[in-house]
Amino acid sequence: MVRLALLAAASVFAGESAMLADTVLVLPFFNQSKTQSVEWIGESIAETIRESLASQGVLALSREDRVEGYRRLSIRPNALLTRASVLKIGEALDGAFIVYGYYNVSGAAGRESLRLTARIIDRKGTKQGPEFGEVGALEDLAALETHLAWQSLRFLMSGAVPSEQEFRQARPAVRVDAMENYIRGLLAGSPDQKYRLFAQAARLDARFSPAFFQLGRISWDKKDYRVAAGWLQQVKQPDSHFLEAQFLLGLCRYYTGDFAAAKKSFQVDATAVPLNEVFNNLGAAQSRLNEPAALENFRKAIEGDDTDPDYHFNLGYALWKAGQFEAAAGSFRAVLDRSPTDSEATSFLGRSLKKEGPRPGDPKSGGRERLKQNFEETAYRQLKAELESKSKN
Repeated sequence: MVRLALLAAASVFAGESAMLADTVLVLPFFNQSKTQSVEWIGESIAETIRESLASQGVLALSREDRVEGYRRLSIRPNALLTRASVLKIGEALDGAFIVYGYYNVSGAAGRESLRLTARIIDRKGTKQGPEFGEVGALEDLAALETHLAWQSLRFLMSGAVPSEQEFRQARPAVRVDAMENYIRGLLAGSPDQKYRLFAQAARLDARFSPAFFQLGRISWDKKDYRVAAGWLQQVKQPDSHFLEAQFLLGLCRYYTGDFAAAKKSFQVDATAVPLNEVFNNLGAAQSRLNEPAALENFRKAIEGDDTDPDYHFNLGYALWKAGQFEAAAGSFRAVLDRSPTDSEATSFLGRSLKKEGPRPGDPKSGGRERLKQNFEETAYRQLKAELESKSKN
């Protein structure tokens, strides 16, 4: 839940970068060639543009949101859409700007050429934006997509845009076969199929950060924390999933007992996106290290969301460990006000009232910190953008 403290934090960061308060929807590009085996390219173009926009702070709708929008409207993923259909999808997903286009592959196998065309619609202004075109060899797909992404960014972003050279340097061209495996992984139906294709993409090109994130996420879902950490630590900036990867990496390190490394991961996020859950988890890692700073971060989490009983529990637990029994009792009472059936809070309240501190070797009193697994970066970015927009009006 995003509360007042998060709004205040977002206002502090409001001058850092200029971005749109409105969202951008990027659709899969349409295949105009007769070759069905290259259908994956349309998804690849969309993902590269969306990823590039998001990494620069533009509020680009996620692929998951777009897929859900197609499902609700009963639109096939590879359907050739009219402009009216494009606008209908944009309206359904509340995209202020829509990026879409088409591509054509021609030529003999091994020497294929590719022509890309991208268009942007300003849906709220009900007008057609610019059209961008790229022509080149299929093996140069990554470079062609990156140039389209930079051109789109230059039109959509209201503030300073990095030079094309800077933009390209941060996004080295990836092998086309790695890109194909990655996109086929996104489109695959089962986690095992996805994992195999993402792993192949990672093997083919070690610079392909999105593949490492997807592999880490699948391993995280399986609770294979050591393997997940190995993948997630390879996710690098400017990957738009970098901060989420750090959050999951912090959780993986915490669950495997490396609390110092977990603290470092959560500190990266706390600096960039001051979310309640980040402060809470940072405090939990610090608490396991017996660092006094845990109290401050638990209090920050409560300032962000006073309704969450877990935040109050963690603060009470840290106070209890520090021997501040009266203050700890107040926090445990706050837990029970919000969650009356919390038996653990009831137990610690009793121990606080008796001034009964931790007992060495007692499994019921050690390592009781509660972690959060949600990471609401998108909500934070949206709030931040809205504040920026209001401050300019």
